[in-house]
Amino acid sequence: MPSDYLLKTEPTEYSFADLQKDGATIWDGVSNPVALRNLRGMQPGDRLIIYETGDHKTAVGTATVVSVDASNPKSPQVKIKGGKALTKPVSLAQIKSDSLFADSPLVRQGRLSVVPLTSAQYKTLVGS
Repeated sequence: MPSDYLLKTEPTEYSFADLQKDGATIWDGVSNPVALRNLRGMQPGDRLIIYETGDHKTAVGTATVVSVDASNPKSPQVKIKGGKALTKPVSLAQIKSDSLFADSPLVRQGRLSVVPLTSAQYKTLVGS
């Protein structure tokens, strides 16, 4: 069964729209040790939520892990493929108000850029 993660991005640097336009990209530029561990733990087929930070602070779309090269543990190369925009983007305020996310690193470790999600959290964010 695939795992689920949320990837944070600054939309002025690389937005979900950029990912949709490109089709796929290598997710890199991560330096936090916990976020790096999460990246190294990804497997092809894992489901992703793309979350835009900055002024947006909103989960906006989906993606999928295509491949993972963790041969360099300090700079794992995770190729992701863009998915669909969320029908209803989910703001950080909405996430924080949902008890399902009370123990989530998304809420508890606000600066973590690669966040594991439970299947229920993923389904809540995509609206299914």
